[in-house]
Formats: sequence, C-alpha cells, structure tokens
Amino acid sequence: MLTALTLATGVAALLLAAWCGWAAYRDQPTKDWHFIGMAVVSLLAVVQLVIGIVQLARGEKPEQGTTIFVAYLIGAFACVPAAGFMSLAERTRWGSVTVAAGGVVLAVLEVRLYDIWGG
Repeated sequence: MLTALTLATGVAALLLAAWCGWAAYRDQPTKDWHFIGMAVVSLLAVVQLVIGIVQLARGEKPEQGTTIFVAYLIGAFACVPAAGFMSLAERTRWGSVTVAAGGVVLAVLEVRLYDIWGG
C-alpha cells in the first residue's frame, strides 16, 4: 500500500470527524459543506481501494492475508458513505455525531490496513 495515501486518508478522516464533532457540539445537523467533506474523504478511500486491488492483481501480498486485507479495504470504502446516509435520516446534532464517529472509525481502519499490509 502507499503509505502517503493511507496517512492522507486517515488525517482527512480525523479532520472530518473534528469538523462534524464541532457541529454536533454547536447542536447543528450535517450540512451541505459536511457532505462535500465526506465526498473528499470517500474519494480518498476509493483511490485506496483501487490501488489496493491493483497491487493484489500484480501479485503483491499483504503480510497478514489477502482476505482480511480486502475486507478492511471494503470496510474503509463504505465507512463514511454509510455514516453520511445515516446522518440524512437523523437531521439533528446526532447526525453530525454519526459522521464524526464514522471519521474516527475510518482513521482506525487506516491504521489497521497499514498493519495488515506489513507497515
């Protein structure tokens, strides 16, 4: 895996979590700007998913197994969009809390992906 991309995705996820956490602290739901932030973080996760699959197709292998690596890649890809959709259903501060939690979960998944690959 590309260490720089993993780091960028994790940092972007934490920034999104802080931003949405601040909105929740101010008792605000997710707004359009938050969804733009979610799209940027999701785009980074999609790029990581594609690069991970390409590396596997080229014959490179993660240290801790291909199956668990692909499962974590898919989880990282789906994490923020799932939180975004759930925040649409809850148009209160708890929607912002949901996205903030999704950002933290994605950052943890990024650390785990780095570990699984052999970092």
